Amino acid sequence: MTSTSKAFVMPAAAAEVVALPAGGAFTLLADASDTAGALGANRLVLGPGRDGARPHYHALSTELFYVLDGQVEFLLGEEPVTVSRGALVTVPPGLPHAFGAAPGSAADLLAVLTPGVDRFGYFRRLGRVQHGLEPFDDLLPDQDRYDVHFTTTTRWSSLRTAR
Repeated sequence: MTSTSKAFVMPAAAAEVVALPAGGAFTLLADASDTAGALGANRLVLGPGRDGARPHYHALSTELFYVLDGQVEFLLGEEPVTVSRGALVTVPPGLPHAFGAAPGSAADLLAVLTPGVDRFGYFRRLGRVQHGLEPFDDLLPDQDRYDVHFTTTTRWSSLRTAR
C-alpha cells in the first residue's frame, strides 16, 4: 500500500517559542495545517502556581494533556483534579475546563488537540496578553476561529485563590 501523505517532523531547534511571564513558554510543535487537520500540538511550561488557561471549552476537538513534569491543577466541568508527572488528562468536546501549575510547583505539559485547529496565532496572542501588550478581550471575537470558547464560572477563581 502506498501513501500520498507525508510525515511531519518538527526539529526541536526549529520550534517557535512564545515566552510567558515567570519563565513560562509555549513551544509551538504542530499546527493543524502541518498535519492535514489531524491534530495540533504544543508544549506549555508554567512557572510555579501560574495559570495556564482560564475556563473554556472546545466545540469541535478533544484536548489531551500529558504532564511531563510538575503538578497541574485542572477544573474539569466543576470537578477539581490535581495530577503529577506522568499523568494523562483528556477533555472531550464541550466540557468546560481550566488548568494551571499547582501552588509551589512549576508545570511542563504536552497538549494535543484533535482534530486539529490552526491555533499558533492564538498562542502568540496569548503571549502578548500575558505580557500586557494586548487586552484579553481582543481574543473574544476569534473564539470560533480557534475553537476556544470562554466560559464564566467562579469555581476556578475560588479554587485558585483559596490557597
